[in-house]
Formats: sequence, C-alpha cells, structure tokens
Amino acid sequence: MIANELFGEMCSEELLGKDITGIAYDSRKVSEGNVFICIKGYETDGHRFAASAVENGAAAIIAEDEIDVSVPVMYVKNSRRTMAELACRFYGDPASKFSLVGITGTNGKTTSTYLIKSILETAGKRVGIIGTNQNIIGDKVLLTKSTTPTTPNALELQQLFTEMVNNGAQYVVMEVSSHALELDRVYGCKFDVGVFTNLTQDHLDFHKTMENYFNAKAKLFDISEKGVVNYDDESGKRIYEKGSCADIMRVGLGAECDLKAENISFSSRGADFDMVYGGKAYKAHIQIPGEFSVYNAVCAAGAALQLGIDIETVIEGLANAVGVVGRVEVVPTDTDYTVIIDYAHTPDGLENIINCVKGFAEGRTITVFGCGGDRDSAKRAVMGEIAGRLSDYSIITSDNPRTEDPEKIVRMIEEGMKKTDGEYILITDRREAIGCALDMAKKGDVIILAGKGQETYQIIGKEKFDFDERIEVYKHLRNR
Repeated sequence: MIANELFGEMCSEELLGKDITGIAYDSRKVSEGNVFICIKGYETDGHRFAASAVENGAAAIIAEDEIDVSVPVMYVKNSRRTMAELACRFYGDPASKFSLVGITGTNGKTTSTYLIKSILETAGKRVGIIGTNQNIIGDKVLLTKSTTPTTPNALELQQLFTEMVNNGAQYVVMEVSSHALELDRVYGCKFDVGVFTNLTQDHLDFHKTMENYFNAKAKLFDISEKGVVNYDDESGKRIYEKGSCADIMRVGLGAECDLKAENISFSSRGADFDMVYGGKAYKAHIQIPGEFSVYNAVCAAGAALQLGIDIETVIEGLANAVGVVGRVEVVPTDTDYTVIIDYAHTPDGLENIINCVKGFAEGRTITVFGCGGDRDSAKRAVMGEIAGRLSDYSIITSDNPRTEDPEKIVRMIEEGMKKTDGEYILITDRREAIGCALDMAKKGDVIILAGKGQETYQIIGKEKFDFDERIEVYKHLRNR
C-alpha cells in the first residue's frame, strides 16, 4: 500500500509515494518495507527495539516517545489506537464485509459464541468464531495465531478478519475480553450486536477494582449498534440503564426480561425450558446442563433475534448445538463414575459447575481445582470456601502456577476451605491430584476437573509443558 494512503495526513514527506509492505509491532517479525509500531507493554517497551526494526528493514516507525533512528518517525499519542486504525486501513476494513457480534462477560463467552454459531448455521449462514478455544470458520481452523488467549490484538484481529472474508464468512462471532476493551484491541471495530453475560470477580490484578472491571466491559456497548444484556445480573441492569446503544434486549429468567426462560428442568443430558418471547412460550432444549447454560442460551438467542433470525430457527439452532471443549465436557472413561472437565477458574464459574453437577450426580461430587499464579490472588480463598461448601470432597492442587510458588497458592486456597466443614486434601502436583480423584471415585460419583478446560498445557515458571487432562485420565486408568 502507498504510504500516503495508509498514513493519511500524518504521512511524512519522505514517505510520500513509497510502498509500505506490512505492519509489525515485534521487531523480530519486521521485513523490508514494513512500518514498525512501538507498543508499550507490561514487560517490555517497543521503543527499545526501534533500531532493531530498522536493521530488519523497517521503512518507518510509529512512536509515542522520542527515538533516534535513520528512517522517518511519526509520533502519536496512542500507538495502540494508531495500530488499530492502520491495520484496518491496510487490510481494507474487512469487518465491513460481514456482520460482527461481540460477547463480553466474566463467564459464558466461549459457550455463547458456539451457541450463536449453531443458530446462524441452522439459518444457513457461514459463520466464523474468534475466541479462547480456537479461531474457526465453519469446521475449518484458521492458521492466523493470536498472542493473546481470548481477543487478538488489533493487528492480528484485522488479519483474522481478512482470513474470515477470504473464507466466505457472513457473520463473525467473537469473545471480547475486558483487557481487549481497555487496551484498544478492538478500537475502530463496530459491532452489529454486543452481548453481556455476567460480571463476577476476576482479573483484579489488572483492573484493580470491580468498578474499573465493569467500566471496561461496558465499553463494548459504546461501539455496538444493538445490544443484549443478562438483566438478572446487576451489571447488566447498569449497562441497560446507561443506554450506550439505542436497542438493548434484556434476557434472563426474571419477569422484566424481553426474552426469558421459564419452567426449567435439568438432567445429565442438558436442560429443557420454555423460552418466552413476544408473549409466546416456545419449548427449548440445550445439550449442556446447568442454570448457567440456560443463561448462555438466552444470551445467544437474544443475539440471534437482534440479527433478525426468527425464533423458530433460534430454538432449532440451540437444540443442534453440541458441547464445547472444556465446558462441562464429559470424558469417556467406561467407568461407573463420571469425569467432567470444565474451564471454571473464577468463584462464580466454580460455583456454577459444582451446582450444575450436584443437580444430576447420583453419588458424590469430587472437585479437583487450583488457581493460576501471577493472577488475581484475592479470589483464591473465595474459591476454596465455595468448593468446601458445595463439594462432597475437594482436592486442592495447582492450575498454572507460572512464577509463583504453587505451595503458597494452594495454602491461600486452603484458608477459604477451612471456613467450611468440607472434606479436602492438598496435592500440589496436578497429575497426582487427578489420580487421587480417580482412585477414590465410586459408582455414581462425578469428578470435576476445574480450571484448565480446553488447555492442553501447564505453565510452570515461564515455560509451557504438555498437560492434557483427558490424556492424564486415560493414562491413570490404563496404568491402574
């Protein structure tokens, strides 16, 4: 792309008419003719690598702070926002070629994206997903990798949008994290529908306060044409009352909701309920059990209705949706007890999955869980208390300890467990903890392996080690 087309009024005279071959924020990935954008991160600062970028062929630099290099430098107030704007321009605004749905909230984002995908595919649409588990369109996993776990940064996001367009996407449904909204990863995006699932304690290591966390989530509705909010959640009510976008649908179980679920019944096969909309009740079924799954279903249904999908197709699409990897995922074990893997890594998520299992378990509920290191430590004792209060037996173990001492994390969780009468044991090694749960399980029991979900690794120190809980279960049962 010609520099003056990419940079517009900020283009320096030295660059006029010159070709810009790409955009990069990692100096190691700069190639001849790229523009390098200096991004200030938490562990490093891109300004330190501007000279390396020039050595690798950068034709221009975008920076916030003064630097001394041999190529033109354009100074901006916010390099993250500038990267978002330039990436959108460089790739030809790919999101304008499909309908974009964004989902934010502490829990339920991943499942809701897949439920919406199922509804839209039932309506005959071609749908892409961007999120925690993977980036896909239809059944095809896309090659573009994200450096962030939930929402890609602005450059990678535009690359993914381009890949979606190239693969014929009519709709893209994406998870939008609070980090993404706060750090301008979705700056410049316009969502056809924004969805809010819930807000519970998480990420306070980053946001510091729940009010900051809420404000970050609420930003999605400043950039959405229509909205859907879980109106049973107090934060959902606040977003609705704020009225950032003109058309917000209230969903939930309460009487004030525009779309609500009534007469709910649960089993190990899922949930059945009446979906009430426009004064009529429709029989609905989802294959994922638990009240939280019903909330995900009405959020997904609301998004589809806001997109113009008819209610009958919505009901059919929900019934067609299969379980999501790492979300109430049953591991086939050929045993007389059940093993479930779930991503629950927040207090609310853990409470939801335990209550869900207790709704259909014929025997004991055995919960194996830990908390991640270098993350919100305030939730550790809270999760210990929840597990102790609700589980028949708990095994406190490691999650991703990262650079923290795993023994210390386990002891912090135990402080909450001690406030209850719950039976428990501490086994810091997660592999041993899983083996202990499998050895103690009896007929009718349900083992919950909480916290890892779709992850097939464990982060110890700053290294990732292969660790797939499904494989660990199979190995232990085979060796036993």
